[in-house]
Amino acid sequence: MDITLVFIIAAAIAGLVVFGIVISFFSVWLRAWLAGAYVGFASLVAMRLRQVPYGLIVDARITAKKAGLDITIDDLEAHFLAGGNVVPTVHALIAAQKAKIELDWNRSCAIDLATKGSGKSVVEAVRTSVDPKVIDCPNPEAGRNTIDGVAKDGIQVKVRARVTVRTNLDRFVGGAKEETIIARVGEGIVTTIGSADTYKFVLESPDAISKVVLDRGLDVGSAFEILSIDIADVDVGDNVGAKLQEAQAEANKSIAQAQAEIRRAAAVAVEQEMKAKVEEMRAKVVEAEAQVPLAMAEAFRKGNLGVMDYYKMENIKADTDMRSSIGESDDDGKPTT
Repeated sequence: MDITLVFIIAAAIAGLVVFGIVISFFSVWLRAWLAGAYVGFASLVAMRLRQVPYGLIVDARITAKKAGLDITIDDLEAHFLAGGNVVPTVHALIAAQKAKIELDWNRSCAIDLATKGSGKSVVEAVRTSVDPKVIDCPNPEAGRNTIDGVAKDGIQVKVRARVTVRTNLDRFVGGAKEETIIARVGEGIVTTIGSADTYKFVLESPDAISKVVLDRGLDVGSAFEILSIDIADVDVGDNVGAKLQEAQAEANKSIAQAQAEIRRAAAVAVEQEMKAKVEEMRAKVVEAEAQVPLAMAEAFRKGNLGVMDYYKMENIKADTDMRSSIGESDDDGKPTT
């Protein structure tokens, strides 16, 4: 009796578990069946065991089925397990179908995975393909409001452009994004301004910039197709050529001053060297004069110079000193007394 009771209790518990499982899946199963997107209980249980939100997957299948798209549960589940956003991917596929844009499930999944973590989405890619978007060039968020170029006459020209692009879904995966488009357009604008003979040409024909930039095929290898490039604003900046010439003149002046200082220092060095040589010669003269008395004494000892000769030499010397004294003049030009 006790064993029978145990079996009855176990069967009741098992029945309750089965009933709970059936109830938890019944609403999802019934919703899919009524919508014509039937999903079996086994598939729902398998998704639950794989920790896949079966309610989300079933709702995505119902949405696709109502839009006329036959996407299997396995495809939806595989995309979720790959880290994709199932519902936006289905919505993008529906939007592409309504706009008569060729887009299949695999490519839609690839675009969704490619945009993950970039702030973009597959829905935005499809929407941009239907409704072109406008990109400011340069991007104001980068801290610059204009693209600056210098014409051949040295005048700076500041340009702000607006680029209208449409998503190219065939090249979206692996193609260059908005930053590359902005960089290429900026390069084309700077090149066009730099090739202009005068800034007046740019002011008179701003559409020439658009034509030249468009002819360069800047959308090659990018995820977008450039529809138009419109010049929103053109301003005249600084006279860069004059500033460069002024800076060059200042540099030349500094070089000339440095060279003049080198020559002055060399002249001062030569002057000091000459003064040193003069002092050296004077020292030699003084040394030679000091040898005269010694020579005279030696002449006296050897008998080559007599006393009368010495007195005669002293008289001549005294006479010479007197004549020199008489010949000197004061500051007024008068002889001194």
